[in-house]
Amino acid sequence: MARETPPGECPQCWQHAHDRSIHRRLRAREDCPQCVDHMVNGCPYLVPKKASKWW
Repeated sequence: MARETPPGECPQCWQHAHDRSIHRRLRAREDCPQCVDHMVNGCPYLVPKKASKWW
């Protein structure tokens, strides 16, 4: 089931966290290279949030 990435989240991290089929191909105790890259280097893109109307 595809879910739309919420504002303020990284699309790749969101998909990897909520779609079990992505990590199914990994062996036991094997790290996902894309997830490790995001943990080490950070997320290159975040879905923009709507502007706050408080100010």
